[in-house]
Amino acid sequence: MDNSPQPAGSPKPRAVVLLSGGLDSATTLAMAQRDGFACYALSFDYGQRHTQELAAAQRVAHAHAAAEHRVLTIDPQALAGSALTEPLPDQPAQPVPKHRSADDMDAGIPVTYVPARNTLFLAYALAWAEGLGARDVYLGVNAVDYSGYPDCRPEFISAFQDMAALATRDGVEGRPVRIHAPLIRLTKVQIIEQGLALGVDYAQTHSCYDPADDGPCTTCDACLLRIRAFAELGQTDPALAARQPTG
Repeated sequence: MDNSPQPAGSPKPRAVVLLSGGLDSATTLAMAQRDGFACYALSFDYGQRHTQELAAAQRVAHAHAAAEHRVLTIDPQALAGSALTEPLPDQPAQPVPKHRSADDMDAGIPVTYVPARNTLFLAYALAWAEGLGARDVYLGVNAVDYSGYPDCRPEFISAFQDMAALATRDGVEGRPVRIHAPLIRLTKVQIIEQGLALGVDYAQTHSCYDPADDGPCTTCDACLLRIRAFAELGQTDPALAARQPTG
């Protein structure tokens, strides 16, 4: 990508940034802005149990002065079958796994996987980008410190990039939208370091899969990955400051 400075007075190029409100997506938004883009943030209400992430996405988009922030609604039944969403009528609810070790997280695809979530999200982002005249889409998937999701791997991003070139007018005419996954090969520690250097306030973010009214649960996969990474940096996860003391 050409990162040369824009001529004085010229508008910034546009990019669509998938923004969940979590640590990774907040860092990705900051990276897209660093790369010189006017960022159009896109979040989704898909019936997720941890709806606090949408409030976090709004906070992050505002803090980073996104050019626009949209929240699209997807029928919850389309993304059922995960511990993070409401179950189908004939299925029991699945509990969110807790207290898992790094080896446990590497053991297979967990029940917190949401069926084809990133495929759907990227498809919406691709459509909005083409309508905006944006040639770049950013998302914060990561294939190092993650919970084994198949739609967070480099192979998936590469395949979607190929599809985008085939399925859109801009792609067929030789101007395909570029899919950026700047965190894909970074550790959680490296992600946090880059975000801090870019001014990300991680206290505004929300990653917990099973939050309580007083803040993150601290024991789900998402919480543990954050807590361990901040601890490696000699810090406490800023999101824990939101927790209120209990009885």
